[in-house]
Amino acid sequence: MDLQDQLKNLFPDHDPSQEIEETSSEPKELWIQKEPMICQYERRKGKATTIISGYTGEDEDFKILAKEIKSKLAVGGSFKDGEIIIQGDYRDKIMNLLKDKGFKVKRVGG
Repeated sequence: MDLQDQLKNLFPDHDPSQEIEETSSEPKELWIQKEPMICQYERRKGKATTIISGYTGEDEDFKILAKEIKSKLAVGGSFKDGEIIIQGDYRDKIMNLLKDKGFKVKRVGG
């Protein structure tokens, strides 16, 4: 008994559709702003953190950018209150990544 037969036994009234769902495999284009984003260094609870703020686009775009930065640098971090918080002092690497994407970045602090 294969999966289709098991599903028919569980849901006899269900009629499966023959439509093929299309998913978009191309990456979403991020909105590039004219004002510079702020990349700053801070110590929180004794640990070094890099904070990126000042993005004026949609939060979803900023979350995608946060995920991309975290995966490229292989570090932990989060997105909270319109800021990307990265564990560790990675200002130079983050600034280079953002400049390569076309963003303007301003370095703040130390």
